[in-house]
Amino acid sequence: MTSSFSYDNAFARNIGWVTHAEQSVLRDKRVAIAGLGGVGGVHLLTLARLGIGNFHVADFDTFDVANFNRQVGATVSTLGQPKAEVLVRMARDINPELNIVSFTDGVNEDNLLKFLLGVDLYVDGLDFFAFAARQATFAACAARHIPAITAAPLGMGTAVLNFLPGQMTFEEYFCWGDLSEREKALRFLIGLAPAGLHGDYLVDPSTINLAEQRGPSTIMGCELCAGAAATEALKILLNRGEVLAAPYGYQFDAYRNKLTRTYRPGGNRHPLQRIAMMLARRRMAEATS
Repeated sequence: MTSSFSYDNAFARNIGWVTHAEQSVLRDKRVAIAGLGGVGGVHLLTLARLGIGNFHVADFDTFDVANFNRQVGATVSTLGQPKAEVLVRMARDINPELNIVSFTDGVNEDNLLKFLLGVDLYVDGLDFFAFAARQATFAACAARHIPAITAAPLGMGTAVLNFLPGQMTFEEYFCWGDLSEREKALRFLIGLAPAGLHGDYLVDPSTINLAEQRGPSTIMGCELCAGAAATEALKILLNRGEVLAAPYGYQFDAYRNKLTRTYRPGGNRHPLQRIAMMLARRRMAEATS
């Protein structure tokens, strides 16, 4: 079957939005994706269909029934199978010529440097609550001047932040330091989406519990994340078009039909962010009292 595959034919419909020369550039680029669940899996397949030719991917988990509502690799036939194995297989079904290096232990201090070696871009697909792995990975990207994208699925929309070499880092924006995981979760949520477009239609607030590390999700949010992140990736990798870097960001919410650009100088140190976090802590305290 692969004998009939042609890269040029497979991605010919990209031409027009990119040039032939730009498609060749994308073919040679290497993107790292940590986490292949809700957003990470669809990131990989979307970027593979864009014609990116090389990937480093990392995930240690296996598919479960609870993944069915949002994870593109989760099906009855893949239950119990490693996410990395399934998604690599799916990506190679799109482009059998892909060069994919899979890190089946996830990202950790032992393999992080290898995971980022030779990478042109990092796209964050880690679970919301993977604080240690996320903090270490973004710090390593900043130290190695690797651009990094995080697109968070919030409700039925996405919030996007780019961290570019020489500009505000993930740590400078979110101000995590050595804080508790509960405080990191709050700061991550408030920092990702200062506009908070998704909050008005949450019909059951009890489903969000930062202390227990659980929250609701939708496939719409995950797929919107992938479309937004892939577009940012295209602009970064081709050095074409406007790329907003933190402390700038944006949130698009399909349910509310709204797009809002955000700007928070100082990140979570900004006065508006401090107020938002104070109110969120108060609501959390009231909910548990």
